[in-house]
Amino acid sequence: MKKGILLAAFGSGTPQGQSTLRLFDERVRALFPGVPVRWAFTSVVMRHRLAAARKKTDSVHKALRKMWFEKYTHVAVQSLHSIPGAEYADLLADVEDMRGTGDGREGFVRATVGAPLLDSGEDIRRAAAALLAHLPPERAPGDACVFMGHGTWHEGESRYGTLSAQVRERDPLVHIGTMDGDCTIDDILPRLAAAGVRRAWLLPLLSVVGRHAMLDMAGDTPDSWRSRIEAAGMECVPVLRGTAEYGGFVDIWLDHLGVAFRALDAETEPVTDLDRVGE
Repeated sequence: MKKGILLAAFGSGTPQGQSTLRLFDERVRALFPGVPVRWAFTSVVMRHRLAAARKKTDSVHKALRKMWFEKYTHVAVQSLHSIPGAEYADLLADVEDMRGTGDGREGFVRATVGAPLLDSGEDIRRAAAALLAHLPPERAPGDACVFMGHGTWHEGESRYGTLSAQVRERDPLVHIGTMDGDCTIDDILPRLAAAGVRRAWLLPLLSVVGRHAMLDMAGDTPDSWRSRIEAAGMECVPVLRGTAEYGGFVDIWLDHLGVAFRALDAETEPVTDLDRVGE
């Protein structure tokens, strides 16, 4: 038996984002001493961008193939995505493709996948508590906080809505939206106006600070969330910190990885579809 861990993130090309991933890597290695840790980036665009900068990165499938060639038999793959959306579904398919079937097909003896940040109801409850605990300490009464996630038209998008509902039950001036999906800045702006908000703190609901946070959220283009809020007559204060920079969120991912890693020792035979754990 040779065990390994593969961490799968969207990816980042910014110094801050890469530093955040390194810190996450350190947490994982401290929790699983002696276990090799590898990385894969799920974003094709990000991998191409890094390749153009002569920085080598692997897709999930390529990273798993490398581990298989290096004789790993048991691999726990941990998603650093926010929701079980399209990229997470692709990750599951890649891991499934690298699992042995017992009938001679090449692949790992056992491969498990840890769930993303907002998977189960308990995950969302914990994430809501973490989000409220990490609001800007400089926030004054009457200030709103607006979080921007990536968003998707995948059914996993519903997690953002559930998280938003739980957060707003405790703080009606905290809003969660996404670039694409059911709740965007177009839906949030009327709520801010109706509440008489004069200042809004703008934060990414993204694992790391990259181009989306710096340009789509806090950039100076007319379509950025910052510009849209300012155009509506409110002061806007961006806070460039990803969710993987806050302990409350990181702990959820690490708990999922712990479940996935312990499942590598399960005595039962792997099920016919992918072992997905951490829910």
